[in-house]
Amino acid sequence: MDKLRALHYFVVAAEEGSFSATARRFEVSVPAVTKMIGALERELGARLLDRSTHGLRLTARGEAYREMCAPLLAQLEQADKLVSDQTAARARTLVVGVPPLLSRTVLVPALPAFRERFAHVQIELRTVNHLTVTDAEARGMDVLVALGWPGALDFIQVPLAQSRLIVCASPAYWRQHPPPRHPAELQAHACVLVRSPEGTVLDLWRHHRGDQVETVTVRGWLTCGSRDDALQAVLHGQGVGRFADLSVWHLVREGRLEPVLMDWDSVDSPPFHALVRPDARRDRDVQGFVAFLARLLQGLEAECTVAVGPRTPTERPDWYGKGVGRASTRGA
Repeated sequence: MDKLRALHYFVVAAEEGSFSATARRFEVSVPAVTKMIGALERELGARLLDRSTHGLRLTARGEAYREMCAPLLAQLEQADKLVSDQTAARARTLVVGVPPLLSRTVLVPALPAFRERFAHVQIELRTVNHLTVTDAEARGMDVLVALGWPGALDFIQVPLAQSRLIVCASPAYWRQHPPPRHPAELQAHACVLVRSPEGTVLDLWRHHRGDQVETVTVRGWLTCGSRDDALQAVLHGQGVGRFADLSVWHLVREGRLEPVLMDWDSVDSPPFHALVRPDARRDRDVQGFVAFLARLLQGLEAECTVAVGPRTPTERPDWYGKGVGRASTRGA
């Protein structure tokens, strides 16, 4: 007889007043429970539970026995938890893929807060510019932080926050060029364009205000293969850019970027997701890191919402994930 298991069954049966409820608690059959408790009673030579159509009731000896056993089982559970926690807290490395702009401006400055609670976790950050990573790359990461609309990657998707695309330039640029009051006026400005990893030049900037939708094909003399380069060009006064507010909000706070057209919202604002490998979804450290990301980005989202207005989830645009070409030629 497995006496430890029999003791667990007995204490829970006394608590539940039912063999069937005990069986459900331990995910075993009712006969397994009755057999184990019966064997315990035979070993002790005493009846511990009175059975009746109304359920189970402790006998006098059963009550005394339960009072002695329950604290011992609780103490054993605490010992198991202590050892389990210590085992779970062994040093390990968490591999996280992050877009470079978000990593540098938002995540890295906040990592000490995660480190305070998960001192045993070492972080390895890997740059991920897009979601079309290879299967081999994906398998090597515990968490992917995605800005955009995740495709067919075999990852569990956890929504983190909703961005709002904002049109902005440096104060020096706006001193030399009158800020637009309507999206159509962007055509008179040098806009710094970004080419997606798939090869699409993102030159179609769509805005809406109430029921009014304005689609503008913007032009500029500079097209960048990364949002990092585009941001540096805009900061140096080389034109107007469009960025997710959560990624550049610290620059707006510092006065290095000045947003315009704040009474217009972007139609194509991308969401942030955490993508978790299916085999890692129950990992405590992975769960802790995803929760940390959610608090970080949702706090920033709340701050941006107060300053630039509410944001609404948007559908994946037609040009997203397509190949070489221009978003303006693919339509909305």
